[in-house]
Amino acid sequence: MTARTAAAVSALTAVAVAVVGLASPAHAADPVLRDLAAAKGKYYGTAIPAGRLTGTHGSVAAAQFDSLTAENEMKWGSVEPTRGSFNWTGADQIMNFAAANGQKVRGHTLVWHSQMPNWLANGSFGNDELRTIMTDHVTTQTARYKGRIDQWDVVNEAFNEDGTLRASKFYTQLGESYIADAFRAARAADPAAKLYINDYNTDATGAKSNGLYSLVQRLKAQGVPIDGVGFQTHLIIGQVPSTFQANLQRFADLGLDVAITELDIRMTLPTTDAKLAQQKADFKAVTNVCLAVARCKGVTVWGFSDAVSWVPDVFPGQGAATPYNEGYQPKPAYYGIAEALGWSGDSGGENPGPTGTCAVTYAVQSQWSSGFTAGVTVRNTGSAPINSWTLKWSWPAGQSVTSAWNATVTQSGTQATAVNASHNAAIPAGGSATFGFNGTWNGSNTAPSAFTLNGTACTTA
Repeated sequence: MTARTAAAVSALTAVAVAVVGLASPAHAADPVLRDLAAAKGKYYGTAIPAGRLTGTHGSVAAAQFDSLTAENEMKWGSVEPTRGSFNWTGADQIMNFAAANGQKVRGHTLVWHSQMPNWLANGSFGNDELRTIMTDHVTTQTARYKGRIDQWDVVNEAFNEDGTLRASKFYTQLGESYIADAFRAARAADPAAKLYINDYNTDATGAKSNGLYSLVQRLKAQGVPIDGVGFQTHLIIGQVPSTFQANLQRFADLGLDVAITELDIRMTLPTTDAKLAQQKADFKAVTNVCLAVARCKGVTVWGFSDAVSWVPDVFPGQGAATPYNEGYQPKPAYYGIAEALGWSGDSGGENPGPTGTCAVTYAVQSQWSSGFTAGVTVRNTGSAPINSWTLKWSWPAGQSVTSAWNATVTQSGTQATAVNASHNAAIPAGGSATFGFNGTWNGSNTAPSAFTLNGTACTTA
């Protein structure tokens, strides 16, 4: 995930924008996903960074999920930044958190073409030396957590979209044999861990998944100790593949476990009730696929809150890809997962999660040749307090926010995101919070036409 930069803080100016709305608190009878999944013989997990093991993020992760995947802390560049010198701090923190909360751990990832340390990515090594470097790394890392890791992604993203093997540093020098060597080294260091190959865009039957299927067949024929196949499942709303279940089943029929390892389902922003309803149906459908395949061990969502999702930084204009909104309130997707797992409680209707309406009036306080100043008032007209808030909008004419006060305002492409400051995070019923910003414009300074507050679409007055 890419860290977002904070905007500079200036003096408060008069405001000329009024925003009304709120997100409802979580329902008192919200289901516990980890318990529902366990009752079905599956796990439901999340990816998490070591820096978010405390506070609200850590509390939700501990309560709702029974499996953790380190987002970055177990990747080669993190654990072996210098050849032969290992840094286990972040990985150990996640391992200890999981142990304290009765959670499994998916190790991610041992051999990958990306996020390699500079010494490896740009180093020049003979074939034998490179093979030794790889197997030594795999051995050291798997041995450290021997008996404590449930599954390892031994090799990650080895394929091109056409089903051929990616020309990574390892494949270019060592050929396909690097994959078998990595699996054998991992099995020798930790006989108990289940060993997976993991990739994206392999959810449907097609060229890439066919290439993966053929490789797995070859590995098994060679006696390579491969136990499972991970399907990342980064999707777009309305595009759950119709062949998803059949595809997972054909790998299972080879005698392999399968798992959905990095699930998120993004949409073009802003969110709407219709998009959230579709996302709910899609999360439910993906969960049902795993339930329908006996050898599917479980599902991992790649982050559970829109507040920290990687999606907006990589896919400008898209986001809202997880089961919780920026304020850590369950979205309809969360209830879709629960329903697939057998929950039949009150989900607050067909579109539960953040509720309420927002009315936004936008105006510019002052404007000059290339810049302008605007302000925002966020008013809570509901009966329950807002504990934190995030306001999002897209600029229609290429404007950019340059500085802000009383909120942290960041921008990715055309999308601007304002997150409360510590002193105005809580808005009581009937209360309000204000913030303002300076921006630049060029050609026109057309007002935004759509806003969302904590994931809820607003109307404009």
